[in-house]
Amino acid sequence: MCDSTIYKTIGSSCSETTEPIHFFMMNCLLYSRMESGYPSNVEYFDEDVNVYIANLLTSYTDPQQYGMYSKYLVPYDTNLFESIRLTDNPRVKYLYYKTNADFLLMATGIFHNPRGRRPNSTPHLNVPRRAYIGRGQAYYNLAQSYATETHRRSTAISEILGKLSRGFEKYVVVLSQMRGEYLNLYKRFTGGELYHLENSITALEEKGKLSELHDRFLDAYAAYRKFRTQKQKKLLERLAADIRRVDPNFNFSIE
Repeated sequence: MCDSTIYKTIGSSCSETTEPIHFFMMNCLLYSRMESGYPSNVEYFDEDVNVYIANLLTSYTDPQQYGMYSKYLVPYDTNLFESIRLTDNPRVKYLYYKTNADFLLMATGIFHNPRGRRPNSTPHLNVPRRAYIGRGQAYYNLAQSYATETHRRSTAISEILGKLSRGFEKYVVVLSQMRGEYLNLYKRFTGGELYHLENSITALEEKGKLSELHDRFLDAYAAYRKFRTQKQKKLLERLAADIRRVDPNFNFSIE
């Protein structure tokens, strides 16, 4: 079987063989917004959010750039609040909330793994997706407050953070669209999941086949009751046998 997947080389240069990462991310993001039903500037002006998210996506391709803020990334709410309690600097508080909100946006939208779990690990708590969306909204809202406090006025970044808080769930949907259609990040089915999927498909196929057999059987039975020919009797017996192969509980005998 021929694999039609084509991978695009992306990089920081502008040569003919590579495409700048930021341009690639922005282009995919804009298409994903339209395809997911959330085009830019409908509820409010948010082209600035597009730039922010494209920059964030680009940073994930550069370990050095992403690592600059990794020290502010805290996996649990209690640890995060404790870290923030220990500092009086509003800029540090801003960085804590912004970094963790960014992580939740990417982890929920692009990676579908907000807990940062390893593959096949057993979860201790089954926290619903809605809870992570709520955290992301709250973190961006708090980051906006501390950004405003840091600069003692509303700034472009504080306005963007406010929009991210307000539309967090919408942007998660957009990134989920981008994840599959443009980044080719798909969930890998386990053996057990494939087994149940195949069984469910087989069950649906058999249900459709059984419905068709029942219709043919009723038509044949009506014709046999009316004319009672040997040919119609054999057809009726054959259809009854076909139904029993799919549904062993089916019982029928010709008087």
